[in-house]
Amino acid sequence: MSTTFTLSALLLAGVSTQVLAQQQTVTVMGYSGLFQERYTKAVVEPFMKANPGIKVEYFPMPNSAQMLGTLRAQKAAPQADVVIMDVSVSKAATDEKLLTKIDEKVSKNVADLYPNARIADVDGVAVTFDNLVMLYNADQVKSAPTSWLDMAKPEFKGKVAIPGMPDIQGLSLVLILDKAAGGADYLKSVDKGIAAMGEIAPSVQTWEPKPEVYPVIISGQAVIGAGWNARAQVNADTSGGKLKAILPKEGSVFQINTINYVANGPGKDAGAKFIDYALSPEAQKAFTESMFYAPTNAKAQISEAAIARTAVKSMDKVIPVDWIALAKVREPIMEQWRRKVIPLSR
Repeated sequence: MSTTFTLSALLLAGVSTQVLAQQQTVTVMGYSGLFQERYTKAVVEPFMKANPGIKVEYFPMPNSAQMLGTLRAQKAAPQADVVIMDVSVSKAATDEKLLTKIDEKVSKNVADLYPNARIADVDGVAVTFDNLVMLYNADQVKSAPTSWLDMAKPEFKGKVAIPGMPDIQGLSLVLILDKAAGGADYLKSVDKGIAAMGEIAPSVQTWEPKPEVYPVIISGQAVIGAGWNARAQVNADTSGGKLKAILPKEGSVFQINTINYVANGPGKDAGAKFIDYALSPEAQKAFTESMFYAPTNAKAQISEAAIARTAVKSMDKVIPVDWIALAKVREPIMEQWRRKVIPLSR
């Protein structure tokens, strides 16, 4: 072996070692399943390509409540850098000082977010918008439903799938039904919404559809239920139209997913760099066109075809909800759910 070749090999080895030593890791905790699959392709992989010195490890969890529990358990030694979760849970994490405030110092793209993407007293900022829709199996349900209360019809007895509380989908449905029944202030009482859920409960096959409500309805295990628009749109495509999603006449509610910067996370400034990219017009456009969540960056240039399938199309039927204020009364609502709704489905 020549001296020149040996020297070159040593130099290359030295460079490789240096690159590995300098590489940073960002751990992103987010939703499992379809969200993880699409978010990885649309946001995570392009970020790593643009930042070869940073590796992103995606840690999937089924819901925001479990993410909060993990943050609490790891408070003394956080293992995650970035968490994507529901805004009301982000408020709880903020109150418990588990997060670092995301502002223009963390990401320049914060300045371009829609006003409702920056929530008072929440350290995270909105990264996606979505809304609740009714789902049904087009092969099994020949006449398209028009009302949320159609789930109480006799023909759907034992064929309804709804992600129940503590999942926010169950809570959202209570709020929609309460408003439809004449409820005036959900912060004071949701008795009418709980009563309406009591009408649907005897038809419910499962409050915990696994792995998600969409494949359960596509397979025919259940034939009607509730889910999020973004996931419903993707599943409608992949099922060849077997899954249908509609917005019932009573309307819907907006759901906000926030991106959050974990306090004292191991990735440090690399976490901020990922957040900045996730909020960029480029990343927002890619994920909206991949999964039909409405973007939160006002500068994201979304195709007409994609934006027509997002929550943006339903703004006139969206019931305003103060999720932060609602978080304070969520446990009493949950108690009503346990006592007055669940027993009726047994």
